[in-house]
Amino acid sequence: MEKIYDYIVIGGGIVGVSTAWQLQSRFPDKSILLIEKESGFSRHQTGHNSGVIHAGVYYAPGSLKAEFCKAGVAATTEFCAKHDIPVENCGKLLVATSPQEVERMQALYERCHQNGLDVELIDQNELKKREPNIVGLGAIFVPTTSIVNYRQVTEKMAEEFVETGGTIQLGAEVTNLVETTEKVLVSATRGSESLAYHGQFLVVCSGLMADRMTRMMGIETDFQIIPYRGEYYRLPAKYNDIVNHLIYPIPDPDLPFLGVHLTRMIDGSVTVGPNAVQGWKREGYGKINFNLRDVLDMVSFPGFWKVSAKHLKTGLIETKNSWWKQGYLKLVNKYCPKIKVEDLESYPAGIRAQAVLKDGTLVHDFLFAESERSLHVCNAPSPAATSAIPIGGYICDKIMQKQQLDNAENANSEVADVA
Repeated sequence: MEKIYDYIVIGGGIVGVSTAWQLQSRFPDKSILLIEKESGFSRHQTGHNSGVIHAGVYYAPGSLKAEFCKAGVAATTEFCAKHDIPVENCGKLLVATSPQEVERMQALYERCHQNGLDVELIDQNELKKREPNIVGLGAIFVPTTSIVNYRQVTEKMAEEFVETGGTIQLGAEVTNLVETTEKVLVSATRGSESLAYHGQFLVVCSGLMADRMTRMMGIETDFQIIPYRGEYYRLPAKYNDIVNHLIYPIPDPDLPFLGVHLTRMIDGSVTVGPNAVQGWKREGYGKINFNLRDVLDMVSFPGFWKVSAKHLKTGLIETKNSWWKQGYLKLVNKYCPKIKVEDLESYPAGIRAQAVLKDGTLVHDFLFAESERSLHVCNAPSPAATSAIPIGGYICDKIMQKQQLDNAENANSEVADVA
């Protein structure tokens, strides 16, 4: 007799694992299966970010991003302390290097206060005292920003999930989803082996494949995942102490990317990046960044052409700097002139799964899709890693609300039939 799980969660990134862990914690008597296509956790967005626990500086007041990020700082820090996962509270400086950036800095400073953040505006002299190797006209100091290894956090959540009764299936790539009135059938492959799992309810946290999963489920949506490649460099070990804090530029408010920054990593090294260039492969972390299916999906989607046209100049500059190290270096030298081109050592790239609507709108906040027996996280924007615990809790709440509503509707239907 086939086993029917109460819940199946697809996705072994930090959002999927957080959701499965919290579902199992809430309902220890329920059977929950977590499916991941890779041989381990955090192999995509979670494992290719800069490891920053963001304070929530940039996000629109009242948005889910702002609320999740603030709650996520406390929850992530508490989780790491409980499980002896190293966290370094190094703080962050957002440095203005031009009069235009000074104006943007003032607006960003006001947004910080609207989001309830305790930040400090410092002048050029104070900036020099705190960061002798950094130049700028002023900066915002964000003391609550920290760094961590998110892969380690995710793996610990997975351990907690199993300890509370959860089941994990690694190496299982989902090939089809079928929903009936009674259950959801998840078909997958592991090498040459065909697998089938049955669940009462499905939760999909598939990041770079979110749009394909909704289509597989037959859910009509008006978005597509467009991959943007973030390329990093690492500085030589002699520069491990080049900065005392994380150093960020003042971002362009019209773009969803934060600009090239200097990041102290939890292993003691310092990285430079990321930029934001068009990705031609959804999982294109290596030098060869092209996949025919991914490209055909993009060029057949109207939103790709509209968003590309809107940001054409920025895209061309980013692409040029991707191929020309000197151009990339200029983005860093405007606030850290000490770094030379020979200091930019190779480091793995990351891919951002950006949901884009058919009209070319970049989706900046969370986006969900659903059917009667499923809930899909279609867009979990940065800082999803920071916010993974409150996001997982929110998803659990949505699942409960949806199931309670469905149960109530079914009960009312039965009463109507009897009448």
